Amino acid sequence: MDYLVVFFCFAITLHNIEEAIWLSKWSQYSSKFQKPVTSSEFHIAIIVITILAHLSALSYLYIPESNITKWIFIGFLGSMIFNAIFPHLTATVLMKKYAPGLLTGLLLNIPINSLVIYQMFVENLILWKELLIATLVVGIILLALIPLLFKVGGKVYPFSYVD
Repeated sequence: MDYLVVFFCFAITLHNIEEAIWLSKWSQYSSKFQKPVTSSEFHIAIIVITILAHLSALSYLYIPESNITKWIFIGFLGSMIFNAIFPHLTATVLMKKYAPGLLTGLLLNIPINSLVIYQMFVENLILWKELLIATLVVGIILLALIPLLFKVGGKVYPFSYVD
């Protein structure tokens, strides 16, 4: 199971790198999916989210008996699966323009996170109810955190640039 948790860290990091490289430029196109964001705003947000994801995985690895570490970790797993579909796949289809993060979301996040979740079910470590509630709670927290992190990014790096 430990190696699967490491794969989660690998997948989310590559996904967030893909977004960090291309999302700020993509966000400049008129869209109901994303308000325009500068690179500096987005980079701060993506760094913090990546750190939180890694902390959730490491906490679960080192304290697997703790329900809170398990729930936060499975919440991240579920949220990143959901994130690959909404907004990445949905935005790509509706806008007819590639949404950064789609490729790594579909090829890494969905299969790896699904495998981790499957293995947790096989080992009787989680219940469906836990997965659904944790995904909902962590997803809502992440969605609420992102605009705040954009603001912090705009203040920490007041210069704005779009690559």
